[in-house]
Amino acid sequence: QVQLVESGGGLVQAGGSLRLSCAASARTLSMYGMGWFRQAPGKEREFVAAISRRGGSTSYRDFVRGRFTILRDTAKSTVYLQMNSLKPEDTSVYYCAARSGSDYYSPKDDPKDYHYWGQGTQVTVSS
Repeated sequence: QVQLVESGGGLVQAGGSLRLSCAASARTLSMYGMGWFRQAPGKEREFVAAISRRGGSTSYRDFVRGRFTILRDTAKSTVYLQMNSLKPEDTSVYYCAARSGSDYYSPKDDPKDYHYWGQGTQVTVSS
C-alpha cells in the first residue's frame, strides 16, 4: 500500500508559477510509475504528466507541454510538478497517482493504470 500526499497548491496570477509536491510513503519510489492528473468542477479527470517506473521517460498532455515538468526525487520519495506560465484554464484540483503494473519503461496517461491516488491539491489561476 502506498500513501500519497500532495501539497503546493494555491492561488497564483496568470503567468506565474507553482511547484506541486507529492510525498510517497513508499521507501523506493523508483519502483512506481507516477502521474499527475487534474479535475475541474463538472469535468472528467484528465491526464497532465507522467514519468515511467524506470528509465525516467516522461509524457505530457499537449496543453501543458513546454510549461509543466514532472520530476522525481527518489531519495526524498517525492514527485514534483513544476508549473510555469500558468493560465486561468489550468485552474483545477491536481492529483498525483502511482502505479506498480508491468511495462516499466512507458509513462501511462490512463487513470485506470494507476493503483494509488492522493487527496488532491487545489490550484487557482486568476486572470
